[in-house]
Amino acid sequence: MPRLVVLGFYAAAILFNLCLVAQLLTVGLAYFSDPAWWNLHVWLVRGYGGLSLILLIWAWWMPFSKRIRALAISLAVLLGLQFATVHTPLPLAIFHPLIGFSLFSASTTLVHRIRPMLSPNLDANDV
Repeated sequence: MPRLVVLGFYAAAILFNLCLVAQLLTVGLAYFSDPAWWNLHVWLVRGYGGLSLILLIWAWWMPFSKRIRALAISLAVLLGLQFATVHTPLPLAIFHPLIGFSLFSASTTLVHRIRPMLSPNLDANDV
């Protein structure tokens, strides 16, 4: 697989992960400091939500491993569940934080799974 393709996918995965960090920080600020931060929290997911679909398509378009493909699928599914827990009349919002942390875990794992593909000479202990 071309190194540039892997590098681009890696950059997109890092960007997605950083957006999740920003979203976590803004929800904390909204809850503990100033509710005005809530607007940025909502705006962020609208801004980067499509990136999960791009990562999903990219993972299937190129010959990535089954594990990387599964992680890309999980990002899109978990983001969909995040949306569903907020916009349903059922009291599912209690799962919203748990799904958010699962999303962050899957995103971070994806970043860490791609990194060795960029430096295949690294020993497993170096990663």
